Amino acid sequence: MPANVYFIPVADALPPNEQAKVMANIFESSGAARTVGSNDLVAIKVHVGEKKNTTHVKPELVRELVQKTKILGGQPFLTETSTLYKGERENAVKHILHAHKHGFSIENTGAPFILADGLAGNTEHEVVVNGELHKSVKVAREILTADCLLVVSHPTGHPAAGLGACIKNLGMGLASRMGKMRQHSAMLPEVSNKACQFCQKCIKWCPQDAIVEQAGKAYIVTEKCIGCGECLAVCRFDAVKYDWNAESGFMQRSMAEHAYGTVFDKQGKCFFFNVLIDMTKDCDCFSVKQSKLIPDIGILASSDPVAIDKATLDLTAKAHGKTLAEMSYAHHDAMIQIEHAAKVGMGSLEYQLITVK
Repeated sequence: MPANVYFIPVADALPPNEQAKVMANIFESSGAARTVGSNDLVAIKVHVGEKKNTTHVKPELVRELVQKTKILGGQPFLTETSTLYKGERENAVKHILHAHKHGFSIENTGAPFILADGLAGNTEHEVVVNGELHKSVKVAREILTADCLLVVSHPTGHPAAGLGACIKNLGMGLASRMGKMRQHSAMLPEVSNKACQFCQKCIKWCPQDAIVEQAGKAYIVTEKCIGCGECLAVCRFDAVKYDWNAESGFMQRSMAEHAYGTVFDKQGKCFFFNVLIDMTKDCDCFSVKQSKLIPDIGILASSDPVAIDKATLDLTAKAHGKTLAEMSYAHHDAMIQIEHAAKVGMGSLEYQLITVK
């Protein structure tokens, strides 16, 4: 049967306090409350944005979910995992301090911010999924400990996957460091000598020290590369090259199987929210201030992570002629991740859009 996807449209540039009212409304109207039981440990997956990022989902919206959860008798905590790349979110200490700077503090949201993968990103559990690429995946341990999972995703474009929305927020966002590395294992970049200006930014940001100087240019040591894509993110001279057609497809399918590993044991205990506001070409992991790519659309809610991402693409296409992924990175087919997630059993490609007044 088609999945129910609930939708509340919003005016463009709605202030965060008004966005929060919409979040409260869609939580009540979508039946999300049924996922939260008394005394449940409720993990609220967020993305606080990297340093300088201002377009991530605002803490006011998350606070509404915290308050609703408490009313239902749940014990909410905000959660994330550490990144592969160097930055303000590379370990639990830096990540928590950074989250507080962006307004995700106990005082501001009403819930603690707890890293699901521990101090250094290696607190994990192997989950059997019997996927096409992986028989098992490495998931951040505290996600499995939690009784209930509420996932707040901010759809954007993505340089390696085309779309970063709910499936990416689960698969990449809730994998341990090793899980992230597995997903990136096919993403082996090369540096174009002609384009490289040897600014050394990629050398500085490589988490594995896999980039060195060779004949006055940056050179990637394949044996050390983990395929995290950080060099692509920081290069401003288009010098880093990938075989996108081969590698993006693998990463998207791997991401979907890791996403399945985070939710398959929580039947009836997960709910997903896609905030189609301040959508940008690149994801919130980029340490730059971005401008939104298209006018705001609204907030979606569903118990089906596949359907909510499919609805996200459909709504952006309906409003602007092209999907968010096509407007961001047209050379990728973002449906790969959505179709593979459906194939492994995460959800349905068919959905009924229910507009809430």
